Amino acid sequence: MTNLDTGTDQLLATLSDGIVTLTFNRPEVRNALGDIVSPALRRMIEKISIDPEVRCVVITGAGTTFCAGGDVKGMGDQDPERSRPASADEAVSDLIEKQMTLTGALYAMPKPTLASLPGAAAGAGLSIALACDLRIAAQSAFITTGFSRIGLSGDYGCSFFLTQIVGTARARELFFTSERIGARQCEEWGLINRVVPDDQLVKTTRNLALQIASGPPVAYAQMKKNLDHALRSDLASCLKQEARGLVQTAQTSDHREAVKAFVEKRNPEFKGH
Repeated sequence: MTNLDTGTDQLLATLSDGIVTLTFNRPEVRNALGDIVSPALRRMIEKISIDPEVRCVVITGAGTTFCAGGDVKGMGDQDPERSRPASADEAVSDLIEKQMTLTGALYAMPKPTLASLPGAAAGAGLSIALACDLRIAAQSAFITTGFSRIGLSGDYGCSFFLTQIVGTARARELFFTSERIGARQCEEWGLINRVVPDDQLVKTTRNLALQIASGPPVAYAQMKKNLDHALRSDLASCLKQEARGLVQTAQTSDHREAVKAFVEKRNPEFKGH
């Protein structure tokens, strides 16, 4: 296992067997985001997106929380005059940039991503979890939008992700009520892929990440393009998208290796080209 430099101990990063694990490390504030950990996460997302050694990305939190979202106490401690932007347009542009380089970049990452929830995912922390391809949760974990509790409307793509996964009626209910939804209910709604006993979360996450990391990187990237395209297109458009992707992946060394391995009755060794 190799420790990666994130520039801060508020975000830990390791690389092992092609898996990068990013860990929010602020358990004393329920792994809330802030002016140090958020930029570090943006930098790591950008870096690992183009690193050929990285086959799968896991995001999790230290202690018993995934990420509580924004630091609400910190919001209250801000000096209103010092924190006030020069203009509303400037504030909007700044937030758009921050969102696009965090959950936007995470969602667009060409590698499979997995959120591992040891506990609560709330607010922007929920957005980060939903921006990942897959989610595994400890049985005691829960999610909440949380925005209505602090008089905010939501950010970092939460409205998009929730609507895509659970539909508009449930998304609206989750936003308006900020209700806590337990892991089992999340699994029934499709928000969580797997729920496991708390003491099995690390092991289950690792096993799934290893399985994914052993797969074909080029094909995975194309699968993500196809699946994203399918959210906003009709069948004819999806067929064209799939055709282009299949022709492209059929030319890869990984495809030829997989066919050879099938004939030889062994597991393929994918190289990512």
